[in-house]
Amino acid sequence: MPNAFPFHASPFDCLTPGERALVRQSVDIVYYPADATILSVDDAPEHLHVIIKGVVQQCEGDEVIAVHGPEDCFDARGLVAGRVSNRFVAAEEVIAYLLPRDVVGGLISANATFGALLFSDLSNKLSALAQRHGRHELYSLTLARVDEALVRPPHFVDGTTDVVSVVHDLNARRADHVLVRSQRDGVDAVGMFTNTDLQRAIVDGRPLNTLPVADLANFRLVKVAASAPLFDALLLMVRHDIHRLVVTDGERIVGLLQQLDLMSFLSNHSYLIMLRIAAARTIEELGRAARQLPELISLLHGGGTRVEHVSRLVGELNAKLFERTWQLVASPALVEASCLLVMGSEGRGEQLLRTDQDNGLIIRDGFGQAQEVAEACRRFSAALAEFGYPECPGGIMLSRPAWRGELAEFCDRVRQWIWHPDGETLLSLAIFMDARAVSGDPALLAKVRSAVLDAAAHDAGLLARFAAPVLAFGEQLPWWSRLLGRGNDEALDLKKSGTFPIVHGIRALALEARIGETGTQARIEQLLARGTLPADLGTDLCESLHVLMGLKLKAGLADLDLGRAPGNAIDVTQLTTLERDLLKDTLAIVKRFRAWLVQHYRLDALA
Repeated sequence: MPNAFPFHASPFDCLTPGERALVRQSVDIVYYPADATILSVDDAPEHLHVIIKGVVQQCEGDEVIAVHGPEDCFDARGLVAGRVSNRFVAAEEVIAYLLPRDVVGGLISANATFGALLFSDLSNKLSALAQRHGRHELYSLTLARVDEALVRPPHFVDGTTDVVSVVHDLNARRADHVLVRSQRDGVDAVGMFTNTDLQRAIVDGRPLNTLPVADLANFRLVKVAASAPLFDALLLMVRHDIHRLVVTDGERIVGLLQQLDLMSFLSNHSYLIMLRIAAARTIEELGRAARQLPELISLLHGGGTRVEHVSRLVGELNAKLFERTWQLVASPALVEASCLLVMGSEGRGEQLLRTDQDNGLIIRDGFGQAQEVAEACRRFSAALAEFGYPECPGGIMLSRPAWRGELAEFCDRVRQWIWHPDGETLLSLAIFMDARAVSGDPALLAKVRSAVLDAAAHDAGLLARFAAPVLAFGEQLPWWSRLLGRGNDEALDLKKSGTFPIVHGIRALALEARIGETGTQARIEQLLARGTLPADLGTDLCESLHVLMGLKLKAGLADLDLGRAPGNAIDVTQLTTLERDLLKDTLAIVKRFRAWLVQHYRLDALA
């Protein structure tokens, strides 16, 4: 048996050394000429096929429902069930490994992950992967430097300052420590006075208003260089049983690193970014925080964090960023009298890497000040563009009059979309359906959303027209044809093929059911609770969306590394065998959901 068996490919990459040895001892090799039928319906398969070379088509009647290429295996489900449900045909000459049925059964019994990845449905495969993939918590610990964490600026007092005055200073700054400059044996020295030292001062018995702080300060400071790895800082804290380190640049003290800040940083960079957003006093400071987001996303993705958790965190950070930006460019009166909203993937909480701006503004009736509003909106859109969020080509931004207005005007506008539906107005309605408030008065958005749901929820014709775009792109050239070099290129548009049909189909159902949630997963959970969606389909759609988001994120991060703007297309030739397997399952679920929507809304009856 050659040593070239693809143990690097799923599901064989989870086998133990002993299980791999068993495979090597048991496997055989077979050849099939082009057009040969390898397995027929109702056959009782005796082997698992693992393709070395060639292409195998899986057919249901006359339809090709899947194609398997090198390192793919088939027909695991038939092997377990004892009978084949589809026909497998060699599309060209095929060479494959044959692994006996009893060996496969033994591997499934001994290795639950192998069994799940081999023949389970999408949900069980992803559950197995979640257990299999370890988290890389030490990623940032081993690579990050001290000055990348939150180093708090130093604050000094003279050593002759009395303790009462120092405590007043600590209270004013909401701090628990201060650095103390003093002469020690004729030499300039720096110590630290903390809340713990205050307890010692009280026990000391001398009047606190005359007790010099230098008498109680600790001058045995532990220091760490700003350029040192965070791992060194953590070791110093553990070694000396302390909670703070003095950070230095050469001989100069540049700040303090606290244990809480270090541990928060090591968990993820979000804590640091959020603090910097909250503390920003200028657009330039906000920009510096915004530019850290791609690094955070890359770190979390590299550490194995689930894509839905990454998107949720990024959504919250973006919301903080947009809120703070609006507070800096708009007057306090305008901030209080308005609702800043984000839409699209940002509104759904499914944003990962930066895309076009999708935002709007609802203003309290009677506010007026049109020129002030227009200028604040212009500055907001310009600031986001500076942060790396491009202007929307379709003009879906609050800097455009169509996406801002007082409450009554906005309500009337969305009703017009519903009462006079066409391609453009239905697109606007779909975009607004995902709106989420990020600053100001959320009640304003709630009132407009209520107007939308009241006007649209019971109009069957409108709902069908609204849902129809899930079929707009049709079936793209099967992605496996690209993979096998039979299409015009190797790119697959994940949005057209998978993400949009899921997101928009669920959005239509949410509109019909008067569901106010904006996230696709939250909408699915509401639909399942009401019995609108079949339980298995709803679960599969959630998992499928996350698979597609993960593939897009991986491709987008690779684009950024190459200096390219991320898009919706992925190069299918770069997919691993596991990714191909998950994508096959996902696109089959999307196809099933499309068919379900056609029946639900009678889309086949639309002209």
